[in-house]
Parts: sequence; C-alpha cells; structure tokens
Amino acid sequence: MFWYSGQLKEADTLELATNNPGLLYGATVFTTLRVYHQLLEHPLTNWNSHCQRLKSSLQSFGWQLPDWQRLRYGAEVLCTSYPVLRIAIFPDGREWITGRELPSDLVVRQQLGIAAWLAEAPEYRRPLAAHKTGNYLSAWLAQQAARQLGAAEAILVDANGNWLETSTGNLWGWYDHCWWTPPIAASILPGVVRSQLLDWFREQGWAIREVAWDTKIVTKFEAVAYTNSVIEVIPIHTIISGKEPLTYEPLHPSLEQLRSRFTESVPYQQKLD
Repeated sequence: MFWYSGQLKEADTLELATNNPGLLYGATVFTTLRVYHQLLEHPLTNWNSHCQRLKSSLQSFGWQLPDWQRLRYGAEVLCTSYPVLRIAIFPDGREWITGRELPSDLVVRQQLGIAAWLAEAPEYRRPLAAHKTGNYLSAWLAQQAARQLGAAEAILVDANGNWLETSTGNLWGWYDHCWWTPPIAASILPGVVRSQLLDWFREQGWAIREVAWDTKIVTKFEAVAYTNSVIEVIPIHTIISGKEPLTYEPLHPSLEQLRSRFTESVPYQQKLD
C-alpha cells in the first residue's frame, strides 16, 4: 500500500513513464520521518521541518512544488498503518509516499551500539550533499560495502579524510565535556534531527561545537553516535578502517543528553488530554 499523486494504491508496484526523470536519473527529492503516536503534529514527528527541507530543495532545483494539502492528507492516511514514512517529490510536483515498520533490532542497537566502516574511497562521496535526492547510490553502495565487512553503517569522508556523516544520519562525538558535530559547511545533509538536537542543546544551555572532524579529533572522542528521524540515537562502538580500529564507549553517560530530546514532553501530553 502506498500513496501516489493524490491516490491510495493497494499494490506493491508503481507505474512510471519510460522517460520519467525520476526513473532515469533519480530526479526526486525525499525525506523519511517517524510518525509518533500516528500524529503528524507531534513535536517529535516534526512534520513542518521535513516539509520545509523538501521545499528548500525543490526551490533550489527550480522544480514544481507539490500540493501540500494533498501531501499531508496522503501522509495522514498512511501513518495509521506505518510508523515510518518516506515522502518523495518528482520534478513536476507529484508526491509518492511509502510506509514501513521500524527496524526489528532498533532497541538493541540503541542500547548496545553498532560497528561502522570508514568509507574512504572517492566513489562513496555523496553528490549534492546538501539535498536528499533520489540519486542516493554512493551512500547506498557505502552501506552495502560496510555490511560485507560486518558493520551496520558506513561513515562518509571528504577529500581531506574528514568524517562527514554516516550513509543514513548525522554524527555526534563526546569530548571535553561537550558534544561535537560536523558543520553544515562541510557539505553534509542538514538533518532534521540534527537541527532539533542543536536547538535542544541551546535551550538547555549545554555546550555544543560544530567543527570539522579531522583525523586528530576523532581519536579524542569518548563516545560517538549517529542520529536520524527514524532511529533517534544509536551509539557507534567500533570504527573499522584500513588502520587500527577505533573504539568508543556505547554506554557512555553522555549519550543520555542526546536521548533526552526524545523523551515525551509533559506539556504536549497535557495538551492532548
């Protein structure tokens, strides 16, 4: 079941014209979100931020904007059946929404962490890194290569070897009593959860630094994690590379600061009641 161009489809295939640029070139922009309590307006779902990121990319490319009311209606229909939605927009403004379940091992990963592989080859660098486009091949290839080595994620790097992001999320490192994350200027995806966490840290008065992750700073981190809208926070306990692996503490107490953003807010629950 999926939603396409204003209609709910009871099928598992989508018919596209052979000259469709989304099919030929991956010419779509997309976002993936987790719908909390089947509510798009839930603050953790952060619907408006996902739509704003879509809009920003569409305007940058000069593509047609979707019918936002129809898009929201399609998402409301699907979120009653699926906790995770992937929303793609074609250059002509048509919307395509699919749903899926949360990863079956998510809780285990959140608690114990994962291993990641450092994807240093140039072919794993993501084009148009500031936008989430349908041409996600380089990141997908990096993740597949990581899994062949027994890792769950890949870490993408730039031409200077600086760590940027994982194939599916943004990076966070704990060192010197604060969290560090690569800056947007490093050509990373402006993750919705990344923005949420930055705002949350500033509201709480906690230290946060946005700096490039060179080969020196990554050896200083006591804890490393990655985030996205689906998995929330997952620690990374081992980084596999051509050199000696780097290890971090997946149970480090600092991780509770990242996780605290996903705690249900009392004011919102009272509003629902």
